[in-house]
Amino acid sequence: MKIVITDLDQDRITEEQAVADAAGIELVLAQARTEDEVIEAARGAEALLVQYAPITRRVLEALPAVRAVGRYGVGVDTLDVEAATELGVAVSNVPDYGTEDVSDHAIALAVSLSRGVVELDRNLRAGTTSLTPVKPLHRIRTRTFGVIGLGRIGAATARKARALGFAVHGYDPMREPGTTTEDGIAVRTQDEVLAGSDVISLHVPLTEQTHHLITTGTLARMRPGAMLVNTSRGGVVDTAAVVEALRSGHLRGAGLDVFETEPLPQDSPLRDCPTAVLTPHASWYSEESETELKRRVIENVVEVLAGRTPRNILNPEVLSSSGA
Repeated sequence: MKIVITDLDQDRITEEQAVADAAGIELVLAQARTEDEVIEAARGAEALLVQYAPITRRVLEALPAVRAVGRYGVGVDTLDVEAATELGVAVSNVPDYGTEDVSDHAIALAVSLSRGVVELDRNLRAGTTSLTPVKPLHRIRTRTFGVIGLGRIGAATARKARALGFAVHGYDPMREPGTTTEDGIAVRTQDEVLAGSDVISLHVPLTEQTHHLITTGTLARMRPGAMLVNTSRGGVVDTAAVVEALRSGHLRGAGLDVFETEPLPQDSPLRDCPTAVLTPHASWYSEESETELKRRVIENVVEVLAGRTPRNILNPEVLSSSGA
């Protein structure tokens, strides 16, 4: 059997190779970015491991031998899960490998913004020691932290924000406003969180419903001088609206790890916003998370190929219908 890694921007496949060797499976690394390139690279493969490449209905129909697709990460917005299910292809991801790392990064961005750290650093390097450009700064214990999306990562972010002294509340469409989470986080409506927070941290998947969740309209409902953090998906935020809010000062700052177009284009207006802290889709990374991700993504598809149920699967009905 053969597994093809369609694309990968990491510098090794040591963990994947070890799992493949133990299972007696051939592993091939490609760098396919388009549908046609994926089809060409994966001919004859029984499974795919994918980072960013499009796995569409057309791709799956052109690769009838494929029985499993594993995604490097949590989101599956580049995979047509509905088509995969119809065609009997098991789709898996690794939903919890980076929970601690992404929530750590969200908190780091929020605190950096709240204390003006990056702006102070830039100014100092340019020869300016004045605090005026970052005023007003406020004590964290006087600030309210809002979390949009209280899944694994959002819940971890909420716990960490509370530990730092923020008052914390959150919104999640699966939770009833007026209740509290298992961690004691107050659940509010989305509008209540937007209007009542000094920092908003986004932790939602990219779907039709969440695309451009943050727009000119939602930004207008936020407190003047609030800060926005996004470590989820770039498409959740309307970039032009955020740039305008930063330029006007309605947003005091934005900490963004993900963007509508990645890598962030050189001509992106975000690069000219001094109150924006930008990182290159790095929140998932630690040595520990990278190792876990690489091992588990291939373990999931190997389990499917062996007729067993993997640890993580998005369409388990495929296995039931195949008798696995």
